[in-house]
Amino acid sequence: MIYEGSCHCGNIAFEVEGEFTEALDCNCSLCRRRGGHLAFVPRENLVLKTPEENISTYTFNRHVIRHHFCPRCGIAPFGEGAAPNGAAMASINLRCIPAIDLGALKVTAYDGAAH
Repeated sequence: MIYEGSCHCGNIAFEVEGEFTEALDCNCSLCRRRGGHLAFVPRENLVLKTPEENISTYTFNRHVIRHHFCPRCGIAPFGEGAAPNGAAMASINLRCIPAIDLGALKVTAYDGAAH
């Protein structure tokens, strides 16, 4: 299924293809503060619908994940990195997709701080 998502103000909009029934609740120092529920898809399943210039990016620790956020409203709708096998991946903040019923998701806690 293809979903539409965005930051709060719409400055960053995207489409993502996937079946989202589960989410990861990461407690690394960044995710813990922003409270997203993450799902992972191959990078080619994410299509940016707004100019790339609308995105700000933050990296920390080993600087291998690009955490993207809106410089206008501050919301972080997705990030980019690589799977353990090297494949390009996108982490989608499911809270940024209005059509997803967050209450129906199976949410799994992940201790990102331990890695």
